[in-house]
Amino acid sequence: MHAMHIRDLDLNLLVLFDALLRERSVTRAAAEVGLSQGAMSHGLNRLRTFFEDPLFIKTSAGMQPTEKGLLLGATITEVMTALRQRVVSQARFDPASARRTFVLSMTDMGELVFLPPLIRRLRKIAPNCAVRSVQVPLEQIEATLAAGEADLALGSVRAAPDGLFQQRLFLHTFVTMVSVRNKAVGKTISRAQFERMPQIVVSLTGRASAAYDSAFDEYGIKRNVYLTTPHFLVVPHLIDAQPDLIATVPLELGNVFARLGTIRMVPPPVSLPPFALRQHWHPRFHDDPANIWLRHLIKETFDRYPDIADDEA
Repeated sequence: MHAMHIRDLDLNLLVLFDALLRERSVTRAAAEVGLSQGAMSHGLNRLRTFFEDPLFIKTSAGMQPTEKGLLLGATITEVMTALRQRVVSQARFDPASARRTFVLSMTDMGELVFLPPLIRRLRKIAPNCAVRSVQVPLEQIEATLAAGEADLALGSVRAAPDGLFQQRLFLHTFVTMVSVRNKAVGKTISRAQFERMPQIVVSLTGRASAAYDSAFDEYGIKRNVYLTTPHFLVVPHLIDAQPDLIATVPLELGNVFARLGTIRMVPPPVSLPPFALRQHWHPRFHDDPANIWLRHLIKETFDRYPDIADDEA
């Protein structure tokens, strides 16, 4: 077909042709596409004029395609299928039928806090979707989100890049962890004890001064930092192996570690301000239906955290 000729074809008429080909009835095809029978007949006449062929002939078995109608039908069906699957489907996200992997950037602490309730809901609402967790250095988060290599970054990113959207999920407070075998510390820990005892500090950058719990510095507390590590999960095991070590971690993480039976929690010697856990995403995917759905699900899931029922749907 000539390039100038295709301008004369109203592509909406292909929707009518596709409906007629499947329904073999003007009445049923009109109902499917939401037109009156008269409007459907008018559209069929326009198709006949354009293709210079009756296309469909009324018979006792319904509207049967002509030979040219059958030839066109194969191509039009292929075009309409591609439009539905590759174009129209992108305008919305159906979690019940979607098959994709959501990639979340978070620390190992984030995995402990976020993944259990999130996976519980995803498996019920989006049963064919999977989750992949990645750890991305702070300086690479924006580029990773921009490239689509991660859908969201979750956690307490204190210096998030200005170019990212962000939404607060909930606030977390802090506790100090000590070994259950540490008899020097009672139900509370004094400032003197806190400053004297060797500490484990978790820092994603590897520098103690940049750790999330550096808020102690604002109170003039001199910490005896013995070990700086980028991993939260090693902390309770190290404290169990070396009972004189202590560490200050978010309350949610302390609750998880306390279940191991090897550590216990005490309040820090000073009242620390709570930290916000947020989700971050790149402007490129702000209007992406799947990203929007995932953000809403995560916000809804953690809106009442930590009061999330184990059987929440």
